[in-house]
Amino acid sequence: MLLLQGLAACSPENAAQNVVNETSASATATAGTPVADGKLVVAFGDSLYAGYGVLPQQSFPARLEQALKDRGIAATVRNAGVSGDTTAAGRRRLAFSLDGLPRKPDLVMVNLGGNDMLRGLDPAETRANLTAICEELKRRGIPIFLTGMIAAPNMGPDYTRAFNAIYGDLAKRYDAGLYPFFLDGVVRNQQLMLPDRIHPNPQGIDAIVAKVAPQVAATLKPR
Repeated sequence: MLLLQGLAACSPENAAQNVVNETSASATATAGTPVADGKLVVAFGDSLYAGYGVLPQQSFPARLEQALKDRGIAATVRNAGVSGDTTAAGRRRLAFSLDGLPRKPDLVMVNLGGNDMLRGLDPAETRANLTAICEELKRRGIPIFLTGMIAAPNMGPDYTRAFNAIYGDLAKRYDAGLYPFFLDGVVRNQQLMLPDRIHPNPQGIDAIVAKVAPQVAATLKPR
């Protein structure tokens, strides 16, 4: 129930505020190391990437960029998060987002699906849209890293089973990096969440980055 209540904050009614956040966060995240001199990572998702309720420099992409630099990886993390996006909306804007970049990214991180679950959309539709996103990234030769979501238990066992399986299945199919649940270890800790109980506060974002950054760093290093 907390998950569903909080996800209301990701709805289109809040999109205007977060598009502003997303634009500002992009400017912050791309400051510093020029793209040509380092890795280019794109954080493509919804409000959890866009930076809902926090300052641009506190958003997940901005904090991830700093964490990578602290690990000796010169990287620019572009914030391509738009609040309220469903997987269908993300699918529609993917090509435009990629075509507007200065060059092909070294990695695209994808975090979509939470708003699908909020609206009770068929998990088969969510899977189809995320598959199309992964197919486009594969066609362009861009490595993928998925940060997944999980369904609220009150969606029912059949829905939960179908929805939760999506991210792991796609990670295997496309040889993608995977962090199964973006809010793992954070969503139930009120000290790490905004009052809406779905978006992490700055401390929560840092907690997530601490877990995700090592995996992203390993993906970016030469194999």
